[in-house]
Order: sequence, then C-alpha cells, then structure tokens
Amino acid sequence: QVNLVESGGGLVEPGGSLRLSCELSGGTFRRYVVGWFRQTAGKEREFVAAIGRGSHTYYLDSVRGRFGISRDNAKSTVSLDMSSLKPEDTGVYYCAADQSLILSDYGRHTAYDHWGQGTRVTVSS
Repeated sequence: QVNLVESGGGLVEPGGSLRLSCELSGGTFRRYVVGWFRQTAGKEREFVAAIGRGSHTYYLDSVRGRFGISRDNAKSTVSLDMSSLKPEDTGVYYCAADQSLILSDYGRHTAYDHWGQGTRVTVSS
C-alpha cells in the first residue's frame, strides 16, 4: 500500500521561504510522477508543481521562478522549495503520486491515485 507523508509546513512572513518534503513508502518511488497541490477553504484543489520520472518539472505560472521541485530517488522523497512567499500562497499543500499518469495530465488532481494528509502553509505578517 502506497503511503505519502508530507512535512515542512508552517507560518512564514511574506517574502520568506519554506521547504516541504514528501516521502513515499510502499512502492517503487522512481516509477511515480509526483505532484504538489494546494487548497484553501471553499476552493478547488490547485496544481502547484510536478516532477516526472525523468525529473522533468512543471509549475503553476504564478509560482514559476519562486518554487523549485526536486526528487531524490534514493530517499523516496520529493521536495518543494518555496521562496518569495506571498499571502496568496497560503493553503494546505498536498503531495500526490501516480505511477501510470501520463505527463500531459500532471496538472489534474483527479489523475493521481495516492495522496498525503496535507501540510498547512500560512504566509502572513
């Protein structure tokens, strides 16, 4: 059974940085496309970033240049480095993974089979 565990959320001031991590267990990590999504109350889950099996990366336009996604296959971990954070980046961030996802579907939350429990990020002064 695949299990995803996120860590690293918290409260940060505007302009600050955070690193989120997502560890996958119960599967062969290198076979999975991994994505990060975020959600705020009353809104649909929003794609933030994804990384393919070959480490190709994809970003929401509003985070490109501020966020960086990377993977460490030896540690079965994906990291999301967030900098120049803005209040509108606030939300619960979820890690998602799927081993059969085609890369054209990386932005669709319904395309991912496995999800973590989420970690909250609050950007506020």
